[in-house]
Amino acid sequence: MGDGGCTCQNGRIAALGFYGDVTIKSGCFAGCEALCAERIITRSEGNVLYEIEGKPALGLYKQCLGEQASELPASGLRFPLSIQATKADKAVIRTLLAVDEVAQSLIFAGDMPQGHLCKLMHANLDNTFDSAILAAEAAQPANREATGLCLLVSCLGRRLVMGKMAEDELDIVQEKLGAEAVITGFYSYGELAPFSNVMPCQLHNQTMTLTTIYENG
Repeated sequence: MGDGGCTCQNGRIAALGFYGDVTIKSGCFAGCEALCAERIITRSEGNVLYEIEGKPALGLYKQCLGEQASELPASGLRFPLSIQATKADKAVIRTLLAVDEVAQSLIFAGDMPQGHLCKLMHANLDNTFDSAILAAEAAQPANREATGLCLLVSCLGRRLVMGKMAEDELDIVQEKLGAEAVITGFYSYGELAPFSNVMPCQLHNQTMTLTTIYENG
């Protein structure tokens, strides 16, 4: 690995540098649609959500899920929350990891800041595949004949939603980028990326996140 024989350690950051005339693009989209009205997070700590508009978060979440609530926390993968600081900000998705019946709280795969707006979302197959198309289109080069590298990071939550059809989104990306694109990647519990190239890098859940690298010339 070029590290002089040293082993990997926690708390380290890996950096990759390029030189020459290259084009780097990214695409990041989530395949979720809104189910309930927007509400305000009134009590939270880190990634633990305790209250929404003064009501216990778990109770309100179960009420919105209806019959699906009996399958928590597994069913929560299909029902993440979107959060945003203000209505003018772009919302990001937070996946449910666990529930705490005693504290009546919800535990998510990312911070749930107090005072932020939140909304219950639903992930389905059609929207999930559509988001893969949008991410690939945002990251594709001007010349589809060009040879390049695509680093693909798909959220584990997406894989669980798609089940046996998970490989289909990889085919979608390959088709959009062209046969000359070399694709590699992995599944993650969260993705770090700008959202559609219009906002600073943030933590996302349930997105298809692509980075493409092409040499110009």
